[in-house]
Amino acid sequence: MTTPVRIGVLGTHSTGKTTLLKRIEMELRGHGVPVARTGRLARRAAGIGLPKMHQHTAASTEWIIAQGIADEIAAVAQGAQVVLADRAPLDALAHLHAAVEYRADHLHRREKERLRLLVSTQLPKYHLLLATVLDPDVPVDEGHDYEPRYRKLVDRHVHELLADDAVPHTRVTSNPAGQANAIEQALRLCLREAAV
Repeated sequence: MTTPVRIGVLGTHSTGKTTLLKRIEMELRGHGVPVARTGRLARRAAGIGLPKMHQHTAASTEWIIAQGIADEIAAVAQGAQVVLADRAPLDALAHLHAAVEYRADHLHRREKERLRLLVSTQLPKYHLLLATVLDPDVPVDEGHDYEPRYRKLVDRHVHELLADDAVPHTRVTSNPAGQANAIEQALRLCLREAAV
């Protein structure tokens, strides 16, 4: 494999993104494929004092995007043939748009365009984007206090941004068939590329 396969996941809180990537990672490791998973970007941003959730700003969003890019580059440098990105850059932009709407605020046009351009430079590197779909009947993970309205706004903005730019992606529902389909699609892609 000459070019590492990059798979990005995006979606609102508690829709199974991390669990989905863990399952893909386990399957790939079972096939002997060197894989790395990136993530915990919002938590790391909060750890250095940047706002999160419905308090996201252009600066915190840019940090999350830049750190995600750096983490993926590091994973490739360390020999990963597959990089699983827990929160592809478009996800950070959707969270920002949701936060701005939640606060009834506005984002300066230049900031909006600059961040959109930064995200657009990263989209072509992904071989597969998996966008989880919010199922309001599935409870939020225990121990999390996600604000329901913000959570719905993030879901809407994720799917609107993907549709606005006609970004190829796979919608992943929370039901077992939706999860299994996403895992199978990722495995076929990675194992096909590994054989090249």
